[in-house]
Amino acid sequence: MEAALRKLPDTAALPEPAVAPTAATSPAVANALRKDQLARWFRLHRSQLRGALLGLISLAIFVAVWQLLTVNRATFYVRFTNVPSPEDVLARAIVAFHNPMFGDHIWMSCRRILYGFTLASVVAIPLGLLMGRFQILREIVFPICEVTRPIPAIAWVPMAIMLWPTNEESIVFITFLGSFFPILINTLQGMATVDPVLVRAARCLGAKEASVFREVYLPASLPQIFTGLTVGMGVAWVSLIAAEMISGQFGIGYFTWEAYSLVQYSDIALGMITIGVLGLASSFAIRLLGRLAMPWGAAR
Repeated sequence: MEAALRKLPDTAALPEPAVAPTAATSPAVANALRKDQLARWFRLHRSQLRGALLGLISLAIFVAVWQLLTVNRATFYVRFTNVPSPEDVLARAIVAFHNPMFGDHIWMSCRRILYGFTLASVVAIPLGLLMGRFQILREIVFPICEVTRPIPAIAWVPMAIMLWPTNEESIVFITFLGSFFPILINTLQGMATVDPVLVRAARCLGAKEASVFREVYLPASLPQIFTGLTVGMGVAWVSLIAAEMISGQFGIGYFTWEAYSLVQYSDIALGMITIGVLGLASSFAIRLLGRLAMPWGAAR
């Protein structure tokens, strides 16, 4: 017993426990952690930040060149004598955004885009999937689509006015046509790129036709479908503005054409910039929806 007690280590010789950080050192540690997290965030998002910075620089250069050409009334084959400067457009934008009528024009255009584009997506995506799966349906429908697809939106305006009882419905119809064909063609292309080995494997595992559509065809076609949605949104805005300029009484296209008729050059530029911003926001929303629907693509 005494021998065992002699083998026990002396408590005085044991190392003292580590002292907890004092209040004086904790802010320094917290700052170091924050800096480390910030540096890691910058490393992860370096490409996105670089792209955003380059985009801002290019926009700033574009506005500076625009200001330089319009202030000096440059004329070298292309005439900038009547083009409003960025300062004039900004001043007019401040006045327009305080006018409820300008907001009504934007709302009407956005509503028409929402109706026409949503209807085109609801019709074109299932139709494209079915045409890509069943050859007999593709042989029946595809020639009709190829004949009507090259017809521009402006050429449809008189026919749309005759077909639909109101101008509102005719404008939505033209917007529908503008976005329908890009979505349909890209959905067909997506179905053509599906690996047949995956289809055979799903059927060997006992998957029925509905399951093959849901688990194989649709996920494999989603990248092309969202490409078609993005392209279709751009064409929908082009078609909408053309229809509003010819037969509309409200909308940002009507606002731009009315400004031209009244020789209000600043309003013309304001309408064009507003169309660009609205189109950019619409395309960004579709890309964001695509990332949510295809998380495997975002992971890469």
